[in-house]
Amino acid sequence: MSQPPAARTVGQLKAAGYRPMSVKEELRKNVIAHLKADGGAEKLFPGIVGYRETVIPQIVHAILSKHDMLFLGLRGQAKTRILRMLPELLDEWMPVLAGTEINDDPLHPITSAGRQLLAEQGDEAPVEWVHRSTRYHEKLATPDVTIADLIGEIDLIKHAQGRYLSDESTMHFGLIPRTNRGIFAINELPDLAPKIQVGLFNVLEERDIQIRGYPIRLNLDVCMVFSANPEDYTNRGRIVTPLKDRIGSVIRTHYPQNAAEGIEIVKENAWLERAADGGVQVLVPAYMHEIIEEFVRQARNSPHINQASGVSVRCSIANAENLVSSAERRAILQGESRAVTRVDDLAFIHASSRGKLELMLAEGDTAEDKLITAILGEAIKAVFDRHAELSAYDEIALQFKGGLTLQVGDEVPTQTLLENYTHVKGLRKAAEELAKELGLEVKDVASVVSAGEFLLESLYVNNRLSKATIRGKTFFRK
Repeated sequence: MSQPPAARTVGQLKAAGYRPMSVKEELRKNVIAHLKADGGAEKLFPGIVGYRETVIPQIVHAILSKHDMLFLGLRGQAKTRILRMLPELLDEWMPVLAGTEINDDPLHPITSAGRQLLAEQGDEAPVEWVHRSTRYHEKLATPDVTIADLIGEIDLIKHAQGRYLSDESTMHFGLIPRTNRGIFAINELPDLAPKIQVGLFNVLEERDIQIRGYPIRLNLDVCMVFSANPEDYTNRGRIVTPLKDRIGSVIRTHYPQNAAEGIEIVKENAWLERAADGGVQVLVPAYMHEIIEEFVRQARNSPHINQASGVSVRCSIANAENLVSSAERRAILQGESRAVTRVDDLAFIHASSRGKLELMLAEGDTAEDKLITAILGEAIKAVFDRHAELSAYDEIALQFKGGLTLQVGDEVPTQTLLENYTHVKGLRKAAEELAKELGLEVKDVASVVSAGEFLLESLYVNNRLSKATIRGKTFFRK
């Protein structure tokens, strides 16, 4: 954060060449500067993946048009994150008239107190500087939100002191007036009661507010932005049509359009580095990221899941974190200094997936877990088919018909697991070859074991092997 400009009075501000500018003109000016600069639009909304060609152009067009915006999309599509990045498109510092309740422009104040101050002190009126981080206010729409919260209310104490009800100084301003010359966001707009939405009409259309019907008019300078899920998702409410009509641009968001984008989002947002705070180093192979992403992509196409509610990217992020935690716990218990995640760690993603999948017809308490297991099996099948041919491992599967069993899981040290692979003819060699195909280090014991368990699990989900858990121990067998 840089230091604010030196001007401390209206006169000094004028001498510095200050000219009033509305918040939407300010946003437009700075977006144009970004577009002209090297890198241009690429530097807008850093860290937002997958929206470069779709959503971000819509935002740019809305700002260039000086529109209010509604971000419409399913849960977990970075709507709130984008809203909170909008202040970065404002000037770093903004001058305000000191001593006023809202951010009054030093040259053109909209409050009576500001006008009186300017009339009395003229060029000596004091000026303060406000950082752009404080020019953004956000309100989560809930059924208990009132007009007083957003617009304002009569302050009965001030009225009891002898001020008229129609006197502006009798009013207690709500969040929107206090965001004057800034950006005001309402999250989950459909949850706002219809009568409260109606109260926003004047703000969006005429840019003024009225409190309790008294003829107090404040010509607000505010950019209004909203987020909402599609109306067919939320059962709690809807956006009233006249309010939609007053919002300049409705911007549709979406889930990652390909697996690579989804994996990139997970890597950027999930907490995967554990060694720094006393944990162990955990490697997540690329194929494990593929399975995590394939799981949510399968879920987004499942007829058993309510697609109107969607499957959030947060599901992938939480699953990746639990995957790493499982491998971390195993390494700690076995006294190993590092771990490589493997498919048996996926047994623990049920906890991080529950509640993130809305079932169409849930029967019993275990329906959700059964569906998660089924979708995970399909994800493992799909990813394995990209890297190997299942029929190449028929001879390995046939050996289990003779009563052979192979214990896997957290109870078996990684080195012991690799040694046990030699009891199944061709399994260790197949695991090493698959590890090489997966981009893993063949000389690394944990990596070869990870590839071997991927192979065995793929045989299991394709009904070539069976798997049983007996007294907490897991075995592959026929």
